[in-house]
Amino acid sequence: MFKVVMFDLDGTLIDSSEGVTKSAQFALKHYGIEEDDLQKLTYFIGPPLTYTFGKRYGFSEEQANEAVEVFRSRYNVKGFLECCLYPHVKECLIKLREEGYLVALATSKPETTSIKILKNLGVLELFDEISGASMDGKVETKEDVLVQLFDRLDKNHGIKDRSSMVLVGDTMFDVEGAAAFGIPTLAVSFGFGDVDEMMKAGAIGVVDDMLKIPEFLKNAD
Repeated sequence: MFKVVMFDLDGTLIDSSEGVTKSAQFALKHYGIEEDDLQKLTYFIGPPLTYTFGKRYGFSEEQANEAVEVFRSRYNVKGFLECCLYPHVKECLIKLREEGYLVALATSKPETTSIKILKNLGVLELFDEISGASMDGKVETKEDVLVQLFDRLDKNHGIKDRSSMVLVGDTMFDVEGAAAFGIPTLAVSFGFGDVDEMMKAGAIGVVDDMLKIPEFLKNAD
């Protein structure tokens, strides 16, 4: 039976498109790259920023790290506030806790920023554990974040059995990251990823409303 429900943040719990794309636009402009259409920058949402700057723009590792700092110079001041919860997120989290699940966050977004966002949106207290990327780059990928979360679940809650865990996410990074540890992923259809790709990669299902998650997990058990 599932005991731990782990959530991705961007594209799963929050629509962070405004803050992320505007901050990406700001960083790219620093390097002389003009992009007026923010919709074309949504691929910055979800994956580690260093990966996107390198993959999409051919930045070297050093350039990508520098670009992340430029991105954060805007995002950490006001970009993190340019987001909103998807419908029924708070109700879903409350329901899961009422039904006895331990609720955790596993995000490639910096942990300190994630905490600020959840606090600002009024749902921070609904999470038992929060695991995010570190500012020094030592914890960056979804796999890194999950390993950090596993350690905290063990130390703080005595939970080691990964077969009792499920991840809720919106991209292939979520599916592949969780699959590396034998953990299933439940896909949401309203995020920024490709649902068909997620299902082909082994997602155990897809929901189009946060309120459907508790019922899905109950039936999956």
